[in-house]
Amino acid sequence: MQHQIQMIQTGNTTLGIEFGSTRIKAVLIDKYHTPIASGSYEWENQLKDGIWTYSLEDIWKGLQNCYQDLVIKVKQQYSVELVKIGAIGISAMMHGYMAFDDNGELLVPFRTWRNTTTSSAARQLTELFQFNIPERWSIAHLYQAILDQEAHVSHISYFTTLAGYIHWKLTGKKVLGIGDASGMFPIDCENKQFDQTMIKQFDACISEKGYSWKLSEILPNLLVAGEQAGVLTQEGANLLDISQKLQPGIPCCPPEGDAGTGMTATNSVAVKTGNVSAGTSVFAMIVLEKALSKLHREIDMVTTPDGYPVAMVHANNCTSDLNAWVGIFREFAILAGIKLDDNQLFEMLYQEALKGDADCGGLLSYGYYSGEFMTSLSEGRPLFVRKPESKFTLANFIRVHLFTALGALKIGMDILKKEEHVQLDNLLGHGGFFKTKEVGQKMMAAAMNTPVTVMETAGEGGSWGIALLAAYMKYHSQDQTLQDYLTHQVFANNQGYQIEATLSDVKGFEQFMTQYQEGIPIEKAAVEFLK
Repeated sequence: MQHQIQMIQTGNTTLGIEFGSTRIKAVLIDKYHTPIASGSYEWENQLKDGIWTYSLEDIWKGLQNCYQDLVIKVKQQYSVELVKIGAIGISAMMHGYMAFDDNGELLVPFRTWRNTTTSSAARQLTELFQFNIPERWSIAHLYQAILDQEAHVSHISYFTTLAGYIHWKLTGKKVLGIGDASGMFPIDCENKQFDQTMIKQFDACISEKGYSWKLSEILPNLLVAGEQAGVLTQEGANLLDISQKLQPGIPCCPPEGDAGTGMTATNSVAVKTGNVSAGTSVFAMIVLEKALSKLHREIDMVTTPDGYPVAMVHANNCTSDLNAWVGIFREFAILAGIKLDDNQLFEMLYQEALKGDADCGGLLSYGYYSGEFMTSLSEGRPLFVRKPESKFTLANFIRVHLFTALGALKIGMDILKKEEHVQLDNLLGHGGFFKTKEVGQKMMAAAMNTPVTVMETAGEGGSWGIALLAAYMKYHSQDQTLQDYLTHQVFANNQGYQIEATLSDVKGFEQFMTQYQEGIPIEKAAVEFLK
């Protein structure tokens, strides 16, 4: 502890802050990449006028409360004040749309990745570029606003992601890490820049609109892992630390998205490695050794934080409905006078799921809080349904909600494995889905028919990942790649715990998926008739 106190006092630390869908988390690590303190703040998106959003007030309140929680934890654990930090990294959920005018004012409420209102734009841009543009990408939001003739578009001076916005306000720099940027607009991986041919195609496509801007003028500048992305200004320090004790001048790494920090936190930046992040949404990232043979609307092409091509399978919905059902059991426990904390409750229910039938006994569930592109749903309705003869047990009930959290992901991963013949020997898992030991791993291994490894540090998640990227910027030697740095200096003694699915579980998940895909019309009917 004395060594850690000294590192805190001398600023020999790095700080990572990540804005997740339901929690903002800050992790302070020492020079050995070990977390020494963390802070968090719970928040939730709001559906306003048909748009999933977070207000600017909530963004800054969340950041300040999260950082203050970290400061308090440092004081409690080490009896010192946090006033110096060696490097800082900001990360957030990817995609979405934040557009600003010349005065830096937000033109329309932040449109998050969760919105599925851009189907026309995504379809047209995919056709124009012959490159898959998902609905949640920033360029799809911009083009949809153009198609809808929204008045604000003519006033745009800059647009970026949530991580890019926060970094801009803390440092004054309009930059973005290449991994986060790859969820805004397609990347030329050879030149580590936005694809210039596609930018010209976009400008030509909207030329008749007569806007005063060109696309390249309103996009952020790109940086790769290891580069410095500015320093914390005095104004930024005051924004972050409401006590105004934090010293400015701290170097900051390029702001990144949660996909890039997930790859970093699981040492999955090398070719043929893969990781899966499962929480409010779920996505798998596979670093490719060669380009895909053709365009697949179900597969996104993004990059690692150092600019290498990645196939990304993303589903909007994962654990939200599962968590809601656990909440019902929490209410029952309280009603029955049983004292259980959330960890105990999840542990009991998840372990019970392991006793269920391999195919969930014929139960069916869709945890769709929002639309799901993989299954052509523009809106979501959480749904549970069963036949009279289905085996309606507690074990099967929890198991089916764990299975369905992975259903849409399974569809996309099957395209990579069965149509593109992508080889994958192991998946590294992280996120809330894996918090209960072994259970989430076993379900994911059954779904993917691939061994799944969870590291001891998996619970730290993206906030630890962006802290590692800040550490890489601060400590890496000349010409040392991100892969080398992670392998030899971060993960040398952390191989993780691997689980391989049984043949019975793999077959059971396949049987569940047959029913899952055949039952999609039930979910579509719920959307149509349950207004």
